[in-house]
Amino acid sequence: MGRSGAWVNVNRDHDTPAFAVASIRRWWNVMGKRAYGEAEELFVTADAGGSNGYRSRAWKHELQKFVDETKPKVRVSHFPPGTSKWNKIDHRRYCHITENWRGKPLHSFETIVGLTGNTRTAKGLRVNAKLDKCAYPTGVSIPKSEMDALSLHRYEFQGDWNYGIHTQASSASKRQPSKLER
Repeated sequence: MGRSGAWVNVNRDHDTPAFAVASIRRWWNVMGKRAYGEAEELFVTADAGGSNGYRSRAWKHELQKFVDETKPKVRVSHFPPGTSKWNKIDHRRYCHITENWRGKPLHSFETIVGLTGNTRTAKGLRVNAKLDKCAYPTGVSIPKSEMDALSLHRYEFQGDWNYGIHTQASSASKRQPSKLER
């Protein structure tokens, strides 16, 4: 919230868990690592349903791959159904993006990316946007054995909606639970 940078990953394929995590990965590689390179944990807020829903096995599986690649743990909190409108980051970003689109035909993905990426405000908000040309197949099934192998740590309060994913190597070592987990 305190930084004046925003990231939008525009997809021309399916909105899948793999795409949702690819968006986080692209943000991390382009903006996040530079701003938060020393971070030991990233905090992700997500909707309760859809590609990054709390029930999605593929979402958690893809997050595990991201954490294993990048090393910071990821802490996830899902907004209850119908409350994602409370996401302050989206409010701060999308009102300016849609204002920038006003009256312009969105006839191609490149136009959408160009208009989105040129969004600036007087208070310093700068939006970065990229077109993701990858294919994201639907219907990916993650077997129970792979789910059991995840380093998923449910927090005491609403553990289905609030959890952490640690690197698989770090989960094997002994650790003390954080305040949130107790």
